[in-house]
Amino acid sequence: MSERITIVGAGLVGSLLGTVLAKRGYSVRIFERRPDMRTSTGYAGRSINLAMSDRGLRALETAGLADDIRAIAIPMHGRMMHDKQGVQTYQPYGKEGQFINSVSRGDLNKVLMTAAERHGVEIIFNARCTDINVESASATFELPTGEVILSEADVLFGADGAFSAVRSNLQVRDRFNYSQHYIDHGYKELHIPADDAGGFRLEKNVLHIWPRRSFMMIGLPNPDGSFTLTLFFAHNGSPSFEELTTREAVMEFFNEQFPNAVPMMPTLLDDFFTNPESSLVTVRCSPWVFNGKVALIGDAAHAIVPFYGQGMNCGFEDCNVLIECLEHHHGNWDQTLETYARLRKPAGDAIADLALENFIEMRDKVADARFLWRKKIEAWIHEQYPAKLIPLYTMVTFSAHIPYNEALRIGREQDVLMEEIMSIPSVINDWTSDEARQAIRDIMESRADIAIASGSPS
Repeated sequence: MSERITIVGAGLVGSLLGTVLAKRGYSVRIFERRPDMRTSTGYAGRSINLAMSDRGLRALETAGLADDIRAIAIPMHGRMMHDKQGVQTYQPYGKEGQFINSVSRGDLNKVLMTAAERHGVEIIFNARCTDINVESASATFELPTGEVILSEADVLFGADGAFSAVRSNLQVRDRFNYSQHYIDHGYKELHIPADDAGGFRLEKNVLHIWPRRSFMMIGLPNPDGSFTLTLFFAHNGSPSFEELTTREAVMEFFNEQFPNAVPMMPTLLDDFFTNPESSLVTVRCSPWVFNGKVALIGDAAHAIVPFYGQGMNCGFEDCNVLIECLEHHHGNWDQTLETYARLRKPAGDAIADLALENFIEMRDKVADARFLWRKKIEAWIHEQYPAKLIPLYTMVTFSAHIPYNEALRIGREQDVLMEEIMSIPSVINDWTSDEARQAIRDIMESRADIAIASGSPS
């Protein structure tokens, strides 16, 4: 096969995309503006941990890389909530055996780049994209030496993240729609090291959350026994980052809000004043495809906030759906890209909405008694009637075959159903009573099974 593919961006999605296309015989070159993180000691990228779920693993299975990633991941079976008194409450994510995986962004990216090269992909680093040509699917890159490279290809992918150079070039074209929205909160990465014996100071196989209504801190485990903590906090106002300008103010704040975490954070002050305060943005745009030759994928098409843990998973699923479309259309790129965009644009918009909504759930609702009550009822109904009710989190995280937009639609309908059930007097009194459970059964048995629209090209 002589078809040439240019990919801009050797991040998570670009590297995976390069691998799956090279395995199918395409000649792939990836251009990356940053240095090679595997060899550059001065490289500093985002190191916030990621939550790999079934959608991402399914795409890695397709690429033959799932086992490589499992080797650097830690399963997390549920949430562990920490209140201000240090009391911990556990909430499983789904049924027994269902879990998400904590993985380092940097370690994952290194594995994916190496896999791409192993399958014949050429990666050119320190190459800044300065121009693209939609008609010829060519792109121009400038190296630090001043050398200019013109990469000519049959298909060009912009996989270069939320601030995509490819998308920036497309934005000046007629009838290109683009929006970006920053939320009022940003994040700062912090750290809990391993204990003196190299073990974990907190429960290993859960995602830790310190929910505090208007803000929160989360902790994800690392293979070396440490935890990567992320404080999600308002940029301005009260309380906010702008108030924490002295070491004394930081210690007072953390001792008040996270007293059980502080003794495990010996580098808290250094981390707080060294690590950047980063912003959180949602990007929406359309169209994703131009002239049957140029396409956006991953964050370049749909950057989202991290509160559903689906940014990477969504980007990996883009790659999986793209390959399904390519096989369905027997290698016809014009038809492939048209179908890919038709399927994935609604999914990208839906997970953007879900991610914004889940921030409220994580910082507010996980500590709310009524929310936890609903979750217990929902889990029991799902166990009794798995074809009639699937919790939204399960659809998004553990159901790789349900498109995000379908999960959102079904979730909205189930919100109405759950409010109806939770308003029944016997359920309010004691939902575990025979009377309450019979009332729930009467409602559920009158409902049809869930009908799910396909997210595949066939």
